Amino acid sequence: MSTDFKAQRDRMVGTHLAARGIRGSGVLGAMRAVPREQFVREGFEQYAYEDSALPIEAGQTISQPYIVAAMIEAAEVQPGDHVLEVGAGSGYAAAVISCIAEHVIAIERHPSLAKLAAARLTTLGYDNVEVRVGDGTRGTPEVAPFDAILVSAGSPEVPEALRDQLKVGGILVVPVGDADQQKLCKVTRLAADRFAEENLGTVKFVPLIGTQAWREDGSRAASVPLSGASRNQNLPE
Repeated sequence: MSTDFKAQRDRMVGTHLAARGIRGSGVLGAMRAVPREQFVREGFEQYAYEDSALPIEAGQTISQPYIVAAMIEAAEVQPGDHVLEVGAGSGYAAAVISCIAEHVIAIERHPSLAKLAAARLTTLGYDNVEVRVGDGTRGTPEVAPFDAILVSAGSPEVPEALRDQLKVGGILVVPVGDADQQKLCKVTRLAADRFAEENLGTVKFVPLIGTQAWREDGSRAASVPLSGASRNQNLPE
């Protein structure tokens, strides 16, 4: 007997999202439309609509549905927006964002994950998502500024390069804290040199690895201002 994933998606949206305070019709519609079972690791499809993180390749995880929806809602993603996602992972969050925004750039540091995510997104028809391989903490200055930036891993502080790639009025949503626990920060660019920061609550993400976050060994990397072109590369065909 085949699994009725559509019914499970509808139940997830009602039980795990709307009932817990997610209100935006765009976010709820996008979460209802994207087949999460296509983004989880093989063998985990039956768990796709539980509100929990699940393992994916390269030792990473796909975030729980509520967190994905809450971050997109906090970023106030709107139709026509140009959005950057740091930590593409399976490609699921990028797919959800792409149902609302005009264009999404998703950066993933693991080439194998990026290749899998790009293939899934292409197969499923999400043609307004561009997957790149590189250091997400540096962003993509050559195609900035962005209306919204979402970071799917925890940083010791708000990465300066990402903050500076926001449009005036743009929003950055990023987990900030140590490796065990972070606060979800919403950073709004009020003017060229003014930012407002809001604490959205406690979260726990895998560490953000990069020149403006953590090193592979768990130590804090030096915060190096980005100059010149980004070193991130488009995913090869």
